[in-house]
Amino acid sequence: MRLTRNGRVVSHGLDAGNRRVEELALPVRNPFVHDLSFSPLQKAKILFMTLTVFPIRLFFAAFMMLLAWPFALIAAMGRKDEDLEKPMSWWRKLLDLLLKAIMRTMWFAGGFHWVTVKGRQALPAEAPILTLAPHSSYFDAIPVTMTMASIVMKAESKDIPVWGTLINYIRPVFVSRSDQDSRKKTVEEIRRRGHSNGMWPQVMIFPEGTCTNRSCLITFKPGAFIPGVPVQPVVLRYPNKADTITWTWQGPGALKILWLSLCQFHNYVEIEFLPIYNPSEDEKNNPALYANNVRRVMAKALGVSVTDYTFEDCQLALAEGQLRLPSDTSLLEFARLVRSLGLKPEKLEKELDTFCERARKRNGEKITLHEFATYLHVPDTEKLVDLFALFDENEEGTIDLREYVIALSVVCRPSKTLETIELAFKMYQSEDRKTIVEEDLAVILKTVLGISELNVSDLFRVIDQENVGKITYDEFNRFAIMNPTFAEDYLYPDQVDLASCMESHSPTTPNGICPDFTPEEMERAENHNKQKKLN
Repeated sequence: MRLTRNGRVVSHGLDAGNRRVEELALPVRNPFVHDLSFSPLQKAKILFMTLTVFPIRLFFAAFMMLLAWPFALIAAMGRKDEDLEKPMSWWRKLLDLLLKAIMRTMWFAGGFHWVTVKGRQALPAEAPILTLAPHSSYFDAIPVTMTMASIVMKAESKDIPVWGTLINYIRPVFVSRSDQDSRKKTVEEIRRRGHSNGMWPQVMIFPEGTCTNRSCLITFKPGAFIPGVPVQPVVLRYPNKADTITWTWQGPGALKILWLSLCQFHNYVEIEFLPIYNPSEDEKNNPALYANNVRRVMAKALGVSVTDYTFEDCQLALAEGQLRLPSDTSLLEFARLVRSLGLKPEKLEKELDTFCERARKRNGEKITLHEFATYLHVPDTEKLVDLFALFDENEEGTIDLREYVIALSVVCRPSKTLETIELAFKMYQSEDRKTIVEEDLAVILKTVLGISELNVSDLFRVIDQENVGKITYDEFNRFAIMNPTFAEDYLYPDQVDLASCMESHSPTTPNGICPDFTPEEMERAENHNKQKKLN
């Protein structure tokens, strides 16, 4: 794989003995990272707003939410499921309008003075499901409060004081982490409401399943599309000069975003209801195809690209461990390709020791693409060629199987980097003294981090106290335990960008309105940025 600096990748593979070149367009920005900076003038404005307007806005916004609480409580009293299938009574209609007005006033108090709405919201009988994207902030709750549509939420959210009452009013579909069958039940409930012929309120779903910086649309979860009913795509835009709205996995935290947003004179938001999307028979039978086609329609309306990044990429990139993955790691791309071949990391983890032993026995002997396909028990496809190219640094048509096993170990257990390094030592160490040399350590750590350049000389010397030019895993492990920040201290943080990876303020599920409710078994890794090679 040859990499250029303009965000594009040229992939080389073997096809019937000949080289083929394929150029793949990639998002320019990492969708899970939000870098926010201000000019001196903007900082002065924020300081002024902090001392004057911010406390007033915060007070009134909180007051309006508290004001909505008793009305939501009264409106939800005694309501049963069958009541939703009947015309709303006059007093409930009045309370519904009142709640919408209160919530709109709350957003107005927060600086959202103008909410531009384009298009027409479909009736529940026309499109029982609304799919919203891109999902980039808890401020995406604005269309929820404007429509009072049902949403998919964590079950724990209903117990939050005040907020839980407001949520219960719109009759959400709850997902429980403690219930192993919760995801399946959630999909069944969405299917039931979707086939109610408009008797239930619309269900509003964020199919991306996590927050991004709106630079592209990541993979849509199929939950909203499994019922096979028409959906109405809804796109969100925040055309503000300073993007204080975006809340991603790496960047300003929730409270900082709230503070900065309330310190803007105006916050603009656009909500556009796109035409109803009626699925074909093929799409009804294939939710993933349905989701992908709707995503393309929404991306075209937004003028952004689509990418195969997913919610699981965040978990891989931000997993806690002594070695944090840099923002430009190739391991996310590696994970995506592994999954695209039908290989599931959670199942492969059980076989890591077997893979390790098979790779160790080859003693560094490289394998070809055909041998790699045989090893993985997969056909020789373009996706396999791309996976192979990640490790074929010199385009020799061969790779070291040990590097694949190391990368796979990181993807399977991203928070256990020391276990991965121990596994790597077993494959690289000499048979007699169980030692490795500096060159081996460089290959191991570059593969663990998913980067192409890394200087390990300082780290190797400090571990090799006897200056014999060799180290054991026990020596490395003792040093790592005694020096938890060894990566920052010895691995050139300016190259691996570890500092930027340390900032992660988002919880496992960024907010309560977009949990992953895919009925399939949750997979742990996927794709990111092909800006670096594995070694």
